[in-house]
Amino acid sequence: MATTLQDLTRLKPSGGKRSSKREQIVNVFLRQEGHLSADDLVDLIRREDQRIGRATVYRTLQWMVDAGIASKVDFGEGRFRFEHSYRQPRHFHLICKTCHRSFEFLSSDIEALVEEVATARSFTASQSVVQIYGTCEECRTGRNSTSEPGHTDMLFARDALRIAIATERSGLEFYSRAARLTRDARGRKVFEDLAHEEKEHLGKLEARYTELLQRDPKLESLPTFLFFKGAAHGLFAEGAERLLRGINDQQALLIGIRCERGSHRFFKKYGERFEDSEGKQIFLEFADEEREHLDLLVREYRALLKRQGRTRRTARHGSAGARAAR
Repeated sequence: MATTLQDLTRLKPSGGKRSSKREQIVNVFLRQEGHLSADDLVDLIRREDQRIGRATVYRTLQWMVDAGIASKVDFGEGRFRFEHSYRQPRHFHLICKTCHRSFEFLSSDIEALVEEVATARSFTASQSVVQIYGTCEECRTGRNSTSEPGHTDMLFARDALRIAIATERSGLEFYSRAARLTRDARGRKVFEDLAHEEKEHLGKLEARYTELLQRDPKLESLPTFLFFKGAAHGLFAEGAERLLRGINDQQALLIGIRCERGSHRFFKKYGERFEDSEGKQIFLEFADEEREHLDLLVREYRALLKRQGRTRRTARHGSAGARAAR
């Protein structure tokens, strides 16, 4: 059963008991956005309840870190800041040493490297922190930049749509090429149907993207939050290139199966890590679509093997009959 925020606030600290003060502090913290210092949270709490002391806030902040509700980050200011970590995707920070602002991003490549290193050392990772220090564009050039600290659900949705659109375009190219190259009539029809479906869904995604930008015209100019190197040009781009190297019908289906399986795993894996948002919905919807395509291609691959087996048996029988007639 999924843990709710209400469940989290009711957890007892190790060796302690439930506290209504702690619940109040947790609720105030979770209503805020961005990165709060302990003193920031003390000020917010005292606006609501003067009876809650600084020490109680400090203890509760540490309890939230231990419980997985908050993450502690160091922006080089000489003090820690805290941000939500409950149902948030694991993300990383660019930190300007001049203005001390932070800029968040998410990268599947960094996550994969962290997991690879931990697995190689038989290490169970519970938290990873990547912070890149430097100078932001505004401090470096003196010009106002479009960068804004933090991220919003709409920015999340924008990047999720960009990745989905890139994948759909590469899928359309793959299935269109596969349909032109396939000799088997039934297999060619499957590829043609999938190409048509990709084109139709691509149109819907592009319309959804346009509608999102209409809700916030500045959204297009904001920097990228989701960095997925392998998905930047679409998860079917490599498969579409392989089709040009000279393949048979069976190989075309196998390439399609590998692409769909990889795409399904990608969107499902990261969609399940996101908090409830439009971006999460986009990823999980796409994962479901890729699963349906994968099942269809697997069925068609098995059917092709059966048809080829029958054709070979028929050819052998025909050859044997011809020899007997002679």
